[in-house]
Amino acid sequence: MRCLNLKSIIKLSTLYLYLILCYFSSEINAQSSDFKVLAEKISRDQPISYNLIDSTLNAFKRDSLKMKVFLDASKKNAYKEGASYALNALGVIQRNISNYEKSIELHQKANSYADQADNDELRIISLNMIGVAYRRMDIIKPALDYHTEALDIAYSVSDPSEIVTYNIAVSQNSIGNIYLALQQYDLAITQFNKSLKIESQSSNKLGLAINYHNIGYAEEAKGNLDAALANYETSLDYNNAIDSEIGRVICENSIGGIYIKKEQFAKAEPIIKRALEKALKLGDQFYISSSYINLGQLEIGLNRWSAAERNLKKALEVAEAYNLNSSIAESKKLLAQVSEQKNDYKTALQQYQEAVAIESTILTEQNLQYVNDIVISYENEIKNNQIEALALENEAVNMRLERNRKILLYSLFALVIFIASFIIINRTRALRHEKQILLLEQDMMRSQMNPHFIFNSLNSIKLYIINNEKENAVYYLNKFSKLIRKILIASKEKETSLSDELETMQLYMNIENIRFSNEIEFEVNIDNTINTEVVKVPSLILQPFLENALWHGLSAKPEDKKITLNVFKNSNDYITIEIIDNGIGRIASSRIKANKKLKRKSVGIELTKARLANFSKGFSNTYSLLIMDLYSKDEPIGTNVTLRIPTKS
Repeated sequence: MRCLNLKSIIKLSTLYLYLILCYFSSEINAQSSDFKVLAEKISRDQPISYNLIDSTLNAFKRDSLKMKVFLDASKKNAYKEGASYALNALGVIQRNISNYEKSIELHQKANSYADQADNDELRIISLNMIGVAYRRMDIIKPALDYHTEALDIAYSVSDPSEIVTYNIAVSQNSIGNIYLALQQYDLAITQFNKSLKIESQSSNKLGLAINYHNIGYAEEAKGNLDAALANYETSLDYNNAIDSEIGRVICENSIGGIYIKKEQFAKAEPIIKRALEKALKLGDQFYISSSYINLGQLEIGLNRWSAAERNLKKALEVAEAYNLNSSIAESKKLLAQVSEQKNDYKTALQQYQEAVAIESTILTEQNLQYVNDIVISYENEIKNNQIEALALENEAVNMRLERNRKILLYSLFALVIFIASFIIINRTRALRHEKQILLLEQDMMRSQMNPHFIFNSLNSIKLYIINNEKENAVYYLNKFSKLIRKILIASKEKETSLSDELETMQLYMNIENIRFSNEIEFEVNIDNTINTEVVKVPSLILQPFLENALWHGLSAKPEDKKITLNVFKNSNDYITIEIIDNGIGRIASSRIKANKKLKRKSVGIELTKARLANFSKGFSNTYSLLIMDLYSKDEPIGTNVTLRIPTKS
């Protein structure tokens, strides 16, 4: 009977649990169905203003499933503003879990939809979000470029809305953060104060909290600990007012850090441990890493070296998993102190050098004093070991000294001659190599700044002025001046980003196309898996191929002139660039060239090959160049240039 009652209880409990699950499942399905109806309605109504969209969807924009539903509805109804809003929301969600590459991809798609909708508000928001993601990754140049572009658009709006004004503050705040990374603290404070003024006028407590904290960080870096603490505490007050848990984590970490620097460890410890506990609950890897770093620093101050090493290794593990370069560098620096305390100078030196190498990609200045101290300690340790070994051999050497004195002297003399010869030969080779590089760059500069090209371009622009086509004249003069400026900048750099190279080639084609009465169609196709800001190529490497396509392939063709530039990646070791023209082909071009009275030897391709060979020396693989004539039924239909440039995978 007792067993039967137990079975009955189990059955009854199972039934109740099933009914509860059914209830919650129906509630979730009902909510999901309600949101689909809402998403469909908004995507059909298609409001343009960001505030109108956000006022309806703000409560859902942290829910990735609902934002994907809204994105699908917007795409189905060709609602570009809605697609941009949804993609930006999804990008922020990815950024908050430290998935920065995916975040950038989503924000770039959002920006594309904003461009299609010609919506400045969404364009500014998208650009700022891309900049924030790059800044979190400590990739300074694109971060600064995107924030500056957002700021330029925002200032160009004649009657800025509330969201445009807010994003001006966001841009200035982010630019200030970039100046912090570059150790330009006074410039950073100037940007934060500009942002603070806008946030004060709109009474935006979140913006005020962020800017007061950033000012505190700059003051701390300048050594003004009391001023920094006051700003951190003001920021904490605003974060408490808006009940921002992540804001409290940031401020408590910073306040704890000040107390560590003041050696007030008893005050620092509970604050830092509380911040770590909150960061772990939030799951934001950026602040989890920062909290472990602070805790490790506290343990060092309290001489708890084992605990310090354990927490710093946790910080390093998180930072490396999510490519948080600043946190990686800071963790390694502090671990170097732990290794030094253990008298493991070799490991300390290695850890500190790795930290400095990472910082060198972010900072404009480095403090090498600490690493010099470790080098001296490590070298002294090696020398002491060598002295001990030499002492053991000293007696045996003394017995053979007289007999071997002449041999030793001759050997030393020969060794000195050999070392001197080796140094001279290597130095001569290095100077010859540097001279070769300099000559290549000078030849490249002369090739790009061809007087005929400059003269003909200015003549073409002059015709617009003579014909009173002012808009065309101003447009092409701006393009020409920008191209010349880029060429001059490129002449000082051995390599540039693929993004800058493609932009320069677009300008070059715009200018050259004037002389073809704008008959040439120039198309650029880039594989969306390639981040053109990261990929490096030799400066102005594509111009000779485009020039050949123009003047040898298309100049003699009467109509239907086209050049296509394709960029794709079939291997992690290479980036592949194709330049395809539909010109007359190399054979017909050679005949025309042979009949010309004035012949000029072209050195552009040979120079380009030499520059590519020099660029490839920094990689395990070399470049490849293939030029093919294209045929259709034995008739030439153009030329295909395929260039494979080695990259870092």
